[in-house]
Amino acid sequence: MKVGFISLGCSKNLIDTEVIIGKFKKHKHEIVNNPEEAEIIVINTCGFIESAKQEAIDTILEMAQYKKKKCKFIIVIGCLVQRYYEDLKKLLPEVDLFIKIEDYDTGWTSLGRFLAGQETSQTGHLTGPTYKTCQMPMFKKSEYLQRIVSTGKNYAYLKIGEGCSNMCTYCAIPYIRGLFASRPIEDILDEAKMLANRGIKELIIIAQDTTKYGIDIYGESKLPELLEELCKIDGIHWIRFLYSYPEGITEKLIRVVKEQEKIAKYFDIPIQHISDKVLKKMNRKTSRKDVESLIKKIRKEIPDVTLRTSLIVGFPGETEEQFEELYQFVEQTKFDKLGVFEYSREEGTAAATMTNQVHHMTKRKRYNRIMKLQQEISNEKMKEKVGTEQEVLIEDKSFNGFYIGRTKQDVPDIDGIVYIKNNKLELNKFAKCKVVDYKDYDLIAK
Repeated sequence: MKVGFISLGCSKNLIDTEVIIGKFKKHKHEIVNNPEEAEIIVINTCGFIESAKQEAIDTILEMAQYKKKKCKFIIVIGCLVQRYYEDLKKLLPEVDLFIKIEDYDTGWTSLGRFLAGQETSQTGHLTGPTYKTCQMPMFKKSEYLQRIVSTGKNYAYLKIGEGCSNMCTYCAIPYIRGLFASRPIEDILDEAKMLANRGIKELIIIAQDTTKYGIDIYGESKLPELLEELCKIDGIHWIRFLYSYPEGITEKLIRVVKEQEKIAKYFDIPIQHISDKVLKKMNRKTSRKDVESLIKKIRKEIPDVTLRTSLIVGFPGETEEQFEELYQFVEQTKFDKLGVFEYSREEGTAAATMTNQVHHMTKRKRYNRIMKLQQEISNEKMKEKVGTEQEVLIEDKSFNGFYIGRTKQDVPDIDGIVYIKNNKLELNKFAKCKVVDYKDYDLIAK
């Protein structure tokens, strides 16, 4: 049968989708990109925050319209299903099968019977939203090795762990994805070699908190050792890791990033806030003093480092004074890249029951102020790059003749891009370029 896929949410979810595409392909199904051609449409959902839930519901209803045409089955999987399985069955009769994350290791046998007409009941056995923490089953090594990379020829994500054990009071991920579970280092390296053999040039290492890698199975963080081993793989040109919580960034990790040429001098550190009182209510394992000391240390050891962070505004009880403290910290620290979330009240989390919930208009106002400030900071940072030489990975060509690429300090689909004036560049190759101008978050080079 012809199968189409839609993957919503984060890059960790995308890897799950790629593994599942590999499963369908192994069983001789044809993968198609056009939903009008698909006999089966599989939607991998996100259930992290309210906006993501709404996007998932809207997408399911949109895809259900194709059942009036060629589509025979709508299958919905992922975080939203794990969180709201029973509710979704009642709300969305258009869906033929829901598969929860906890059934990823067994649900595919049921799926095969379902598609063969041998089973009519939907997969799953728990009722209602399940707010418990446990370790979810992960795909087998062989399943990761047969995944179909959907991000093009140049880069691929490499998931090193599943779930999260940090238990931040605003976050539902431990209840959806389970507690943090690391993959064996041998399995990760074999997958990385497989990707290199397929021509992938850049590995993007991901987990909910990459600094926790290895603690559960080796007794200590093994992220520095893993990065060093990945650097030994021939064919891999760039390596980066995302989402490293501040309390887990050690001197050893900083040293590895500093010394290994392949590793991007890039730290994505989600600090969420800077007020000690807010951090404590968030159940974060750090303080303002810790964060400032860490940033100072990283910038001292790696002067050309790129620092990215993410923040939450409007957390329950956040006062105007605490927001101003955050605003001034951003103004003084001058992160190279920064993202802001408005606090989303997620049922089942500790923060959802806290008093003094902040009004949505106040959250929006604070969001806009931080983003306006960061745009000014980013403008200064971009101006500093004019006249510098950058290594750029050429990935596309625009309709008006510009080549489009990324520097080593730019994460795909998150950070900016580079427009290059040149008539003789090759796609999927590296080029030395001189920055001549910039526009918003993008560079213009030749």
